Amino acid sequence: MKAVAYYQSLPISHPEALQDVQLPEPAIGEHDLLVEVKAISVNPVDVKVRANMAPEASQARVLGWDAAGVVKAVGAKASLFQPGDRVWYAGALQRPGANSELHAVDERIVGHMPNSLDFETAAALPLTAITAWELLFDRLQVLANQQPSGKKLLVVGAAGGVGSILVQLARQLTGLTVIGSASRPETQAWVKELGAHHVIDHRQPLSRELKRIGVDQVEYVASLNQTDQHFGEIVESLAPQGKLALIDDPAALDIAQLKRKSLSLHWEFMYTRSMFATDDQIEQHKLLTELARLVDAGIVKSTVAERFGAINAANLKRAHALLESNTAKGKIVLSGF
Repeated sequence: MKAVAYYQSLPISHPEALQDVQLPEPAIGEHDLLVEVKAISVNPVDVKVRANMAPEASQARVLGWDAAGVVKAVGAKASLFQPGDRVWYAGALQRPGANSELHAVDERIVGHMPNSLDFETAAALPLTAITAWELLFDRLQVLANQQPSGKKLLVVGAAGGVGSILVQLARQLTGLTVIGSASRPETQAWVKELGAHHVIDHRQPLSRELKRIGVDQVEYVASLNQTDQHFGEIVESLAPQGKLALIDDPAALDIAQLKRKSLSLHWEFMYTRSMFATDDQIEQHKLLTELARLVDAGIVKSTVAERFGAINAANLKRAHALLESNTAKGKIVLSGF
């Protein structure tokens, strides 16, 4: 089968940073699906893995943890899907990724695709939606209740992939006042379009920006990038007994700053369930099923921003370079081999 892989960690500008390769078709386990991949999207995790996790000598590593496709075969104990079903999923970090014509994935972390989306548009959603959903409802434990609560959520880095979904979920499914941060006019407009009640500029001190819109403190903060740079301002902006959730990888945080206000810190990593085969990993199947319903009902929309053409090394290198520039808005998708 055709695939895109890398053999060593190299700068994305290097000719061999990503390569077009031929690999054997994957074998499937008893709970697996064999999926014919139709479209994929690219996430910061692809960049991080490529840059920091070199494969074993002479071994090809395939990236890609967002896919939409068609079930080709099912494992002996798989019961949720049948061949021919259209599916979407984000996969598992410890297994080969989906930048390949065929892909093996545990059905318990797979959902039926929304009927209203094509493969490209669907492939933009699973990883960011799972991350945003788990952060909001599992980590911050916000109630899925549309009655106004008087409480406020600040989403730092709201124009990116996760932020673009988190803003929608918080606005559509909760009673929170949603405040997004973005630094450029076009990304600020995007966050407003997604449903944020207010948009502030994270190039300025967050606490000062909040006061500019008449907000003294917020009960929740979702910090999606550069948490270490914003940490002091986040602490300043959180109300006593507030909650901070993050998804990035700051080198260090002085968590002693949280003590005075009894603030709590929550990390969201959407691969935890699949990586540790937790008893509740099927929650991701349920989540994607509910998300498909919300998409088909017009409540949540896909966050495709860039369509980069066929799934090949040249186009994936362009996608990685754009993500590394930290100027991406929404999601980058590719389709077909």
